[in-house]
Amino acid sequence: RNRDAIRYLWIIYLGLNALQVLFMMAGGMSLFDSICHAFGTVSTSGYSPYNASIGHYDSAYFDWVITVFMFLGGVTFMLYFHAFRGRWRMLARNTELRVYVSVVAGFAVVVSLVLWQKGTYGLAEAFRYGTFQVMSLLTTTGFTTADYELWPHAAQMFLFAVCFVGACAGSTTSGIKIIHYVIIWKFMVSAIKKIFFQPLAVLSVRVDGRPVELTIVYLSICYFIVNIFLVLGGGCVMALVDDMDVQTAMSSVIASLMNVGPGFGDVGPSENYAFISTFGKWFLAWTMLVGRLEMFSALVIFYASFWRR
Repeated sequence: RNRDAIRYLWIIYLGLNALQVLFMMAGGMSLFDSICHAFGTVSTSGYSPYNASIGHYDSAYFDWVITVFMFLGGVTFMLYFHAFRGRWRMLARNTELRVYVSVVAGFAVVVSLVLWQKGTYGLAEAFRYGTFQVMSLLTTTGFTTADYELWPHAAQMFLFAVCFVGACAGSTTSGIKIIHYVIIWKFMVSAIKKIFFQPLAVLSVRVDGRPVELTIVYLSICYFIVNIFLVLGGGCVMALVDDMDVQTAMSSVIASLMNVGPGFGDVGPSENYAFISTFGKWFLAWTMLVGRLEMFSALVIFYASFWRR
């Protein structure tokens, strides 16, 4: 059964890549570029053979195609498996997917309206650029179509915040993940109810109608807290080692830890990390590894008990 599931997941992953290649080629992109960008989109790795990333093409068609496939790359792949088996109701009942769609829509609408209201773009272009950039940073893909550091500060603030979100667990994305926020939120609501309103009640965290083990709840909370500590501590390290300003120091760590790529300040979308010292590069490379391995797998090696076993 597990072997069949893995085989289906590979078929789904390769199928999404092949489908995107066809869409990109239909818009006039070469086969080589289409393959490169498809692999960089569905895997949410953000690789592009051009320095200007997707902005090289300045094409609304390519922007929207890639936006859609970045969204698909951020969905739990097991949901595709269930859909493939005809279990469509599981998609509608999945809490994480519903929250994911809501978060994407909310951030995209706000950023797009800010760009339009401030006169940065017309309405259609505002939604094109705003939605693309929100999708790219939220799914930790890292593609860019414009220098968002030239956008209004409100739009930049929302883009900065979206870097902390991540997409769904079981997808190709990095970041904190939607499900952790769902669990933490439900635990917080339950704790407030128990402390202030129902002190004798036995309340549990439930997701999709099923109770979540307390160990999983604690892991979600710890995972979030460790991320915050690494961002703050890492920002201090980068500021100390490379004499960075606060924005660049914090942003470089966030972009690396969440595996986003482009950040803000001197590591913004029109810049790169070449100016960073050797130690700084090694440190950021370590944060990329820690973020990609879901934190605890990389940090457990610092426990003495790990080496005794």
